Amino acid sequence: MAPSLLDLAPVVPVVVIEDASDAVPLARALVAGGLPAIEVTLRTPVALDAIRAIAEEVPDAVVGAGTVITPDQVTQTVAAGARFLVSPGWTDVLLAAMQASGVPFLPGVSTTSEVVALLERGVTEMKFFPAEAAGGTAYLRSLAGPLPQARFCPTGGIGSANAPDYLALPNVGCVGGTWMLPADAIAARDWGRVEALAREAAELRTLRAQV
Repeated sequence: MAPSLLDLAPVVPVVVIEDASDAVPLARALVAGGLPAIEVTLRTPVALDAIRAIAEEVPDAVVGAGTVITPDQVTQTVAAGARFLVSPGWTDVLLAAMQASGVPFLPGVSTTSEVVALLERGVTEMKFFPAEAAGGTAYLRSLAGPLPQARFCPTGGIGSANAPDYLALPNVGCVGGTWMLPADAIAARDWGRVEALAREAAELRTLRAQV
């Protein structure tokens, strides 16, 4: 059985790529640092090209698509090579498309009712977004009691300082973040710095094991 998306790494980098030529070296730096699951958000015109390039040229990366909000985007990103899908929220139409895609997916939730609705539909792994604004660790801790079957990847407002607090929760498999991708490092194409920051983030797995 394939490992859960939530168990590939403690942190999923949430990547916004402005220049398609950055996609491959950036992905290689993240993988070398120990973060193989890479979420490329559909926030720029080159996102599909970036996903395609990473899928073709960085075999050790598990590249996925983020900010997926339409069935067409599901089709396009999977065709480009996306191996998982992440949405900021969900509807029945979007959920049906993701379920039919054949790849793992994390539909976004921020309320208890949304979590229950997904559990009712057989979905147990979700994105919790926007994590800090929606209640943070206190909210997720409160969900663990009545809804222990739900597991989350919190994203939104998470950095190196508070990521360990999320990872210590029993219902959190990983977190999503951008702190290992500082804008000045990307602009300078300082992939060595990205790799070093990714390595620090990957070590949060060890920290979690010690909690």
